[in-house]
Amino acid sequence: MTASPTSASERKNPQLGGFSVAVLGLEVRRLLRNRRTMLFTLIFPVFFFLVFGLNAAYANQRVGHGNVSAFIMISMALYGAVLATTSGGAMVSVERALGWSRQLRITPLSPAAYIAIKMLTALVLGFASVLVVYAAGLIVGKPSMPIYAWVTTGICVWIGSLLFAAFGLFVGYLLPSENVMQVIGFLLMLFSFGGGLFIPLSQFSSGLRTAAEFTPLYGLNQLVHYPLVGGVLHWTWVANLMVWLAVFVAGAIWLFRRDTARV
Repeated sequence: MTASPTSASERKNPQLGGFSVAVLGLEVRRLLRNRRTMLFTLIFPVFFFLVFGLNAAYANQRVGHGNVSAFIMISMALYGAVLATTSGGAMVSVERALGWSRQLRITPLSPAAYIAIKMLTALVLGFASVLVVYAAGLIVGKPSMPIYAWVTTGICVWIGSLLFAAFGLFVGYLLPSENVMQVIGFLLMLFSFGGGLFIPLSQFSSGLRTAAEFTPLYGLNQLVHYPLVGGVLHWTWVANLMVWLAVFVAGAIWLFRRDTARV
């Protein structure tokens, strides 16, 4: 039977570019079945927090509305969320190697909808990472900050990690699967040090501090700690986050189009 012009048009131009809650659910379940990724992104951040954040002196050293232990807990939750969302996004490199891009070419799914599904899927893993780090903080009882700071910093870390879901997609489409995780590990380490996640930027020289303000993790790191630290909220932090998000999303969409066009 020949399809009517209306049904054909609908197949070519689905609502929301083909974005589907059902597809999102399938992607989430597939990600959660990857035990190695789950363990890697959930255990490492908690381990780092327990190693670096439980110093007895940190519990008595004040920072803004809380203590240093709380500051380190937020930092490790951010590192875990960044690691989780980047890993989740970068899994597209494996899908490319398996020929998934060839299959996507024959579907009506738009690049923007596909990138959105992948980023939301990565956020699920990022949420799990934030949850386990904050749960560890509650159990050990060392971090101290107001209840609103627990909630707002956790939400900021989780939502902000969306930036690195886009980064993971970008790198996943840029590099072959055999190289992507090595490159991502190296880049995340550079971003973490450059953004002041592991070492306070006050210990850097003035030149390095200026350069750090342009790294992808700088703005996000400042914003997630703001509910704890307080003080002045700088617009440059937000600008840094939004510019890098736009760069990574646009890059991922462009690389997706290029990848599906040549298969």
